[in-house]
Amino acid sequence: MHLNRREFAAMSISALVLPGTAAADAAAMANPISLVDPELRPILERIPPLDLGMDNLAAVRSAQFPPALPAPGIQPMERHIRGGDGNPALRLVILDPAPTRSNKPAILHIHGGGLVVGKPEVAIVELQQLSAELGALVVSVDYRLAPEHPFPAGLNDAYAALEWLHGTAGELGIDPGRIAVMGESAGAGLAAAVSLRARDRGELPIRFQLLRYPMLDDRTVLHAPPPHVGHFIWNAKSNAFGWRSVLGRMPVMDNAPAEAAPARATRLHALPPTWIGVGTLDLFAQETVRFAERLMAAGVSVEMSVVPGAYHGFDAMVPGARVSAGFIASWKSALRRALNVN
Repeated sequence: MHLNRREFAAMSISALVLPGTAAADAAAMANPISLVDPELRPILERIPPLDLGMDNLAAVRSAQFPPALPAPGIQPMERHIRGGDGNPALRLVILDPAPTRSNKPAILHIHGGGLVVGKPEVAIVELQQLSAELGALVVSVDYRLAPEHPFPAGLNDAYAALEWLHGTAGELGIDPGRIAVMGESAGAGLAAAVSLRARDRGELPIRFQLLRYPMLDDRTVLHAPPPHVGHFIWNAKSNAFGWRSVLGRMPVMDNAPAEAAPARATRLHALPPTWIGVGTLDLFAQETVRFAERLMAAGVSVEMSVVPGAYHGFDAMVPGARVSAGFIASWKSALRRALNVN
C-alpha cells in the first residue's frame, strides 16, 4: 500500500476513518463544497444534484458522450460476440494500436454507471489514449444494464468478454498471460467480480486488476454516510437505486450474492495484484478502503491511492487538476508495470 504523506494525513484525520468533532461535522454539513479540492470545485457549479431513479433513468441514458478522437487517434471498432446467458449479441468496442503486431498486452475495460446507465463510449477518449500510451489492445464491453437485466446478466457479459479475449488471443495478437481487467465505479465492481469468478473457476488468468472508486458493497445503502461523503455526483439515493435494480430488491444486511457485491466475498486470497483508488469525499470511500485492507490481509499485492478533497469520478471530470493528474499517473504507472510495458 503506497500512500504519500498528504494522502496518509487525510486518511488519518478524515471522518472517513475516524469520527470527526461535532463542530467539524456541522461545518461539513453546512458547506461540504469547502472540503473539495479547489481545482475540483468549478465544474460542480454546472452539475445539478441528481437522484437517479426510474423517473429520470431514460433521460440520463440518452445523454450524449464526447466523440472519439479523430485519426491519427486509434479508431474504435465494434464486434459482436455471444454474451452471457440470454445475450446472443454482446457488443464490444475494440481499440487496437497495432493490428499486425503480436504479443501485445490487453485490457478488458468495464464502464461505470451505477449498473444502470452507461456504455463503452463514455470513456472512449481516455481508452484511445491509454491504448496508444501502453501499446495495448483495449476491449470495452457493452454489458446489459439493470433493472431490465438484473444480476448476473452484467457480470456474465463481462466474463464472456474475458473468455473471448483468451479464446481469440492468437487472432488478436495478444499475450494471454498479460491481460488486465479495469473499470470505474460500477465497472470496477464488475472487474473485481470477474477476477473472483476467474480465480474460482481456475480457467482464465488475469495479470492485474485496476479498480477506480469501485462500487463493491450493497450494504453501504444500509448506513447513512457522513454529511460530507457522497454529497457530489453519486449520492446515497442513486446508490440505493443502483443496488435495488441489480439485486431485484433492496439490500439487506444478512445476505446477497458475493459475485454481485464483491465486498461480501469471504475469501480474497489468490486474486490478481491490484491497484485501487478513491477520493475521501466519495460515497465509496469506506468500502474501498475496507476492501483494500482485506486484500492485503489475504496476501494480495495492493497499491492504493486515497485522494483528499476528491469526489466520485473526479479524475475523469477534471483530469487537469493536480490531484487528478497524480491519481491518473499512479494507476497508469501501476498498469504499465503489471503489463511489463516499457
